[in-house]
Amino acid sequence: MLRNVMKGALGGTAATATMSLVMMAGSRMGLMPDQPPKRIVRAMLPGHRHRPKRGEGVAGALAHFGFGITAGSLYGLLTRGRHTPAPLGAGYALAIWFSSYEGWVPQLGILPPARRDRRGRMAVMVAGHLVYGTTLALTLNRLNARTAGSGQP
Repeated sequence: MLRNVMKGALGGTAATATMSLVMMAGSRMGLMPDQPPKRIVRAMLPGHRHRPKRGEGVAGALAHFGFGITAGSLYGLLTRGRHTPAPLGAGYALAIWFSSYEGWVPQLGILPPARRDRRGRMAVMVAGHLVYGTTLALTLNRLNARTAGSGQP
């Protein structure tokens, strides 16, 4: 079980890195004026929840990776070292997107629900989550194949 969690954490790290590239590209294209992880951290830090704060960019990146690694660990635990198709990983990531951007993020007053948010942000975040889930599944499949090939349980 711990081995699957650790593989999931590695997969989550790789998946969050690729997702971050999509998010940075979306920001540079003007589709998202700022990153949702930074907005989430901004709301959690002391002071006015919607005013920029010192260090929120770094804290947002760390929180984003922490969330992505945790979600990857859970995926590794749920898949139990089995090969999973990339669309399953993409669906897992879309479920995370939906529960976050239609659920707890608007409930905390950080961003509007995705259906009422800027179309550009929604498009970038959906694309980013699809990339995250696909990368997660493919990375775990590769790690699991290596373990299977080495004769380790």
